Amino acid sequence: MSRAYKIFRAVALAVVVISLLLPLLWMVSASFKTNVDIYDSGKALVFSPTFDNYTKVLQQANYLQFIGNSLWVAFAATALSLLLGVPAAYSMSRFTMRRSALVVLMARVIPGVSLLVPWYYVFSNLRLVGGFTVLILSHMFVSLPLIVYIMMGFFDGLPTELEESAQVDGLTPIGAFRRITLPLSAPGIATAGILSFIFSWNNFMFALVLSGADTKTLPVAIFDFVGYASIDWGGLMAASTVVTLPIMLIALFVQKYVVSGLTAGATKG
Repeated sequence: MSRAYKIFRAVALAVVVISLLLPLLWMVSASFKTNVDIYDSGKALVFSPTFDNYTKVLQQANYLQFIGNSLWVAFAATALSLLLGVPAAYSMSRFTMRRSALVVLMARVIPGVSLLVPWYYVFSNLRLVGGFTVLILSHMFVSLPLIVYIMMGFFDGLPTELEESAQVDGLTPIGAFRRITLPLSAPGIATAGILSFIFSWNNFMFALVLSGADTKTLPVAIFDFVGYASIDWGGLMAASTVVTLPIMLIALFVQKYVVSGLTAGATKG
């Protein structure tokens, strides 16, 4: 039974890995093909690679500007969400503000598409549509509830005795938070920040409606390769690879920190 279980586990793991990696491998390989080769099933594995698609993406399609836009929006939304979300999560955790936490959860559960029309109406009247401000604020709608809920679980796991001891030694509650609680919660903050950055980088719906020609982010800019009568599959796959590669590298190098931060907030106490 033990041997049969090991074989079953290996087969199941192989199936899952192949099913997840196969689309990515096809995307990367197609980015080095011409459109003719992509449609030719005989050149699925053996083909003459070309870098024309990446040249088109990085030089002719202003993708360096779009990369900068995505970095700026994701970084600003994450930084502002951390600045607001960490103190909010601490207050909700220490003062058992469960109703406020429920409101934050509702904001996380509400589909973003249901808010796009009123957002567009409000921001268009404020003449903000097409700028970076509206993109950062809309991305914070996803990032802020995520950060609050991750950090609430982390703060719940930190013992209050540490802060009480610091206050006995003369620190104010805010001083105890800055000097004791905040450094101890660094793994949770890193986890929340990384996940927030990834969600903001991948966000497509808000940027599609609220961005302008000069503020496009990468997920929206990909659609420049989708025309009314035809699709530039080579350029589309190269652009998709450009979007995916940074997030894959980030996930590869920080996965242990994300896992340790999540498990620390879930198991302490």
